[in-house]
Amino acid sequence: MISTAVRLARVETAGELAAALLMLLSYPCLVVAAALPNLWFFAVAGAVSYVTDWFLHQRRAYLINRLGKARAGVSVRFLLRELTLVLLLAQMNLANDRVFSAAIVCFLAFYGMQAPHAALVTLIRNRRKLPFNTRNIDLTGLKVTDAPPSLLMSRAAEKILHLDVFAVIGFLVYAHGGPVAFAYTGTVLTLGLGVLYTLALAPYLMRRRRPANAAKALEFMDGWLRAYKPTTVLYFSGSADSAYQVNMWLEPLAEMKGERPLVILRERAIHLQLADTALPVLCVPGAVHLMNMDLSTVRVALYPANVGKNIHLLRVPTMKHVFVGHGDSDKLASVNPFSKAYDEVWTAGKAGRDRYALADVGVRDEDIVEVGRPQLAGIEPWDGTAATGIPTILYAPTWEGWTDDPGNTSLLLAGVNIVRNLVESPTPVRVLYKPHPFTGTVDRRAKQAHDRVVAVLAEANAKRAADPAWAARVAEGTAERAAARAQLTAVQAELDSLAVQGTSSEGDPAVMSRDSMADPALTARLADLRRRWNEAYWRSLSSWEHKVVTGPMPHLYDCFNESDALVSDISSVVSDFVATGKPYAITDSAELGEEEFKRQNTAARAALVLDNKASRIGELVRAVVDPAGDVLTGARADIKQYLLGPDEPTSLERFTEAVRELARKADVRLLQQAAMGQTGETGPGSLLEGEARAEMEQHAAERRADEELAADVQEGNTR
Repeated sequence: MISTAVRLARVETAGELAAALLMLLSYPCLVVAAALPNLWFFAVAGAVSYVTDWFLHQRRAYLINRLGKARAGVSVRFLLRELTLVLLLAQMNLANDRVFSAAIVCFLAFYGMQAPHAALVTLIRNRRKLPFNTRNIDLTGLKVTDAPPSLLMSRAAEKILHLDVFAVIGFLVYAHGGPVAFAYTGTVLTLGLGVLYTLALAPYLMRRRRPANAAKALEFMDGWLRAYKPTTVLYFSGSADSAYQVNMWLEPLAEMKGERPLVILRERAIHLQLADTALPVLCVPGAVHLMNMDLSTVRVALYPANVGKNIHLLRVPTMKHVFVGHGDSDKLASVNPFSKAYDEVWTAGKAGRDRYALADVGVRDEDIVEVGRPQLAGIEPWDGTAATGIPTILYAPTWEGWTDDPGNTSLLLAGVNIVRNLVESPTPVRVLYKPHPFTGTVDRRAKQAHDRVVAVLAEANAKRAADPAWAARVAEGTAERAAARAQLTAVQAELDSLAVQGTSSEGDPAVMSRDSMADPALTARLADLRRRWNEAYWRSLSSWEHKVVTGPMPHLYDCFNESDALVSDISSVVSDFVATGKPYAITDSAELGEEEFKRQNTAARAALVLDNKASRIGELVRAVVDPAGDVLTGARADIKQYLLGPDEPTSLERFTEAVRELARKADVRLLQQAAMGQTGETGPGSLLEGEARAEMEQHAAERRADEELAADVQEGNTR
């Protein structure tokens, strides 16, 4: 029962757990103390309730949110404390005292002012909302006024409720035999400060204190779009924890030469989770607002995910629409029938093309373009030599997915066996375990399996640390690791201090948009700090110690570069790891059998296939320490070409050329439609005659000039 309560409360530290237990315990203690009555017991319980409530709010503990859902929100908790104070006064035979009446009037008036205060806070927040959020878009011509001080707006309900402490202290002092002036002074302070707090908010409702209204803001944004003339849009909608799906496309989009890219997001939560980028970003939650925006210059729209809100841009006929996805694998999600809604589907290599042909979901072969995976540029290829020292094996299972298919993830049936066989390998290895960020979000069994894997690794680390045979390795490099940890702490502190202002959910969205212009010097500084963080992170780890790697840093690809082999599932993790050329194993969790498993899953054709017992894991270790005996080396080279395409031209070059080719197709279609409207002819031979052909050539020349100008500007900015 206790473990269930802890899990439901989602406390993250021992301090939070202690504060939560003390806060929940303090309220029945207040009731008991008031009923006895015991003034000192009441004072101590009341102080504990105040302090723990404040602490949990400061930590933004999940329990605070859960209490609100259980009708025990912050207002109810404060009211309960005040009611127990009234009960205490009554039990101390003060019910006929004027101070008793003053306490009731004070608390009634105090709660009466909560309504106008809350209304003002809500109105100010609503009227400060622009119909969009931006990043790296100059809003100088748009009226965006300064936000009210965070002292007034941040956690406003909690702050005004805490003003009752003056009255509570005053009444307790009086009950203890103190002068009546304490009670009345506390009352005046509580009510007076509450009134002043409410009045301090009122000026921010004045028109001159408010930013531009929605109509003016949308008009300004249309003007910006006409001036900027975006040519390529990266469009994304999803939940906050799916931000990685759009983040992976930011760098390839930014590296395209001669384009004017724009990132369009649909949820403010995604906007807050977006990675650092110098690209212009426009977040438009309202479908009507988006559909009314002037996107007439956009020729190509890229979609990393198949979601319902895609239809709000897919309906625009002046641009070509492309599904680029957020990974390339043999999962069913990679051949979603919705993909036929797009003009083209871009895959990494021929494997993606063949996958759609086999699935027969309505995507035509001529609409598939192989562009590689431009995100993989930072992956270091294997040099073919044996691993030195203790080999590092990366276990990176995918999540459980939305179905009960046992083949979704190895974690449920094989995870513990994989890790246990690795840590007990006759040839010692180091295990890096990087779970998918969605692990356990759908199936609690996946979270339990994850916890068991973490426990196995912790137990293995403890055994090695205590084993005399490992003493030399354990002691090796202690000073260097300590120095690396110190550097890691210092770099992390600097990263925190330079955190992008727009990532704070406490900030004012309008001001965050206004002040979000990219600073090239800051961007370069952050990139350098992240590089140093990554280097220090790996140097801070022992070569013998197993490690659980979670969070956005280090990136999965950094784990690829650090490891000598991979164990994973059928997912884009394997498809991306293929770029390294290193050995890898895939788990047949559905127990299809090796032959059928390889027939159904392309990436498995160059993999060591494991059953749920992971009994063959030793073969993967041997391939790492003795590459000459690795029979799958040639197969991995072939599958790399099949999955990811050729090394030359580079994936980024192919991606960029695909964007430009599709933009040309969009231009041709628009000119054909214009020519058809002018001549009224519909025959294929008549559409590009005369003026229409000349117009197309002129338009193409103008586009080339725009591309050259953008390239020159970008080159100048990088010097």
